[in-house]
Amino acid sequence: MNSIGEACNDLKKEYDACFNMWFSDHFLKGNTDESMCAPLFKVYQQCVKKAMKEQKIDLQEVSKDILGGKHEKKVENS
Repeated sequence: MNSIGEACNDLKKEYDACFNMWFSDHFLKGNTDESMCAPLFKVYQQCVKKAMKEQKIDLQEVSKDILGGKHEKKVENS
């Protein structure tokens, strides 16, 4: 799957590869220290935030808690 911003695709691939290696080689063996990929994630995250801003996507709107909150839309049973 591609990133939200075309310019972020290579960064996403690098982070995904790092995460997959960390998950299989470290996490599944009991090492939960996730700092290995943190620098890549930070750079990728900055790129995504920039792409969202360029596409006029409100970061606060995206990160809003919906489920179980006042913004959750509920279906009324008839």
